[in-house]
Amino acid sequence: MSRSSQPASERPALDDDLVDGRNLLVVSNREPYQHRYRDDGKGIVVDEPVGGLTAGLDRVMQRTGGTWVAWGDGDADPEVVNTANCVGVPPDDPKYTLKRVWLGEQEMREYYYGFSNQVLWPLCHDLVGKAKFEGSFWKRYQAVNETFVDIVADRADDDTVVWFQDYHLALAPRLAREKLPKATFLQFWHIPWPAWDTFRVCPQRQELLEGLLGNDLLGFHIERYCQHFLDCVENCLDGATVDRETGEVHYDGRTTRVAAFPMTVDADRIERLSGVDDDFWPAFKRKHGIGEETKVAVGVERLDYTKGIPERLEAFERFWEEHPEWQGKLTYVQKASESRVEIPAYQELIGTVEEKIAHLNDRFGTDDWTPVVYIDETLPDEELYGLYRHSDLAVVTPIRDGMNLVAKEYVAAQTDGDGVLLLSDLAGADESLGDHALTVEPYDTAAFADQIEAALTMSPDERTRRMRLLREQVCGDDLDSWIRSLFGAVNALGKTIPAERNE
Repeated sequence: MSRSSQPASERPALDDDLVDGRNLLVVSNREPYQHRYRDDGKGIVVDEPVGGLTAGLDRVMQRTGGTWVAWGDGDADPEVVNTANCVGVPPDDPKYTLKRVWLGEQEMREYYYGFSNQVLWPLCHDLVGKAKFEGSFWKRYQAVNETFVDIVADRADDDTVVWFQDYHLALAPRLAREKLPKATFLQFWHIPWPAWDTFRVCPQRQELLEGLLGNDLLGFHIERYCQHFLDCVENCLDGATVDRETGEVHYDGRTTRVAAFPMTVDADRIERLSGVDDDFWPAFKRKHGIGEETKVAVGVERLDYTKGIPERLEAFERFWEEHPEWQGKLTYVQKASESRVEIPAYQELIGTVEEKIAHLNDRFGTDDWTPVVYIDETLPDEELYGLYRHSDLAVVTPIRDGMNLVAKEYVAAQTDGDGVLLLSDLAGADESLGDHALTVEPYDTAAFADQIEAALTMSPDERTRRMRLLREQVCGDDLDSWIRSLFGAVNALGKTIPAERNE
């Protein structure tokens, strides 16, 4: 039964015990709850997880208890912790412990903005030219990983399942394994893993691979990234044995399973929130001068050079140039948020995007029509999902992406079932959604423009057919299912490799 035809109340909820009675400890750079001072300085407010993986993990932790270790980046975070730098969360009814790690300005500059986002991020997105290999970045990355591991060792024991998140903590599993040889370690890598010819450029390739092989289970979004990782292990680590059939790596006396767990979204929540504000869409159109008969395309992402925003704007310019009949009849809404502005490449991107948008609006705009509406403020979820729901097409065209959950969020919000998804073939989501989306090659401007025209002129029956199949795919799985599949694999590990952990 498809999810869209099965009420949420009838689908199985997360199990109360996902880890077979063991303790659960989540370790991430980002924290689930952030305390900050009010803008007027009077009191403290708490920012809570509102969607995505953080919200999903929060639900897990509220069921299982345990500890979540993360960087405390809220300006009021130090005010609410106890002497052990811990605070119970959620604030109104604490169910688990948030253990905060304090990182100074220099640590964030070299560990986070440095090695994490000027080495690993571009490298994993096949953008070697943007990588900046500085010795201080690597030293600080090592030191911060050790800081996190010291806290893990203090909070965990042999009966703990430790779940590391993402690329900020690639060294932590091996370091933690040395302190807790019998604990269970897993890690999910939320971005792509590059091919060996790209990864071999990294001077610290061996140390990174060995760090990740400290895990019992290592998860990626899609199978291709798993195979890339296994290729890197085979080519880089002498003495490593790779079993392609099982996805297992045998190295340094232990075994790591590598597997794909395609992440999805909380479709129920998105569906519900997309329709709660009936006044949003008419008000949004009035505010931005969008006519009643005007078609709307939408793009939503961080301002990141992997998202393909400049290439997308060039395609829209080509489209309006070749199809002047659509001038005044199609508005593109670009919702973008600045990030990592301390990094020069991101500063340059902001300038490029703003310049291109201004150029398009100057070239094609009229007194009654703005071709590109640019939104950089944060929208409440009900407004964001309402924007997805009412937009005629979504343009999700990264030049490389691990998954790109915006594509799945758009589909989940399409309760009317008549939108069209334009999806880059370089996004991880293309593996599951590519058959029924319109495929885009971001660098082929002419073909990209043709796909915009195809989306706008598609027959109503074809739009409905494609979106129905997309919704069956997205709504047939949910975030709870993804978490269950991960922990199912974790629990199975105890049956397949007990001897190595009990030596």
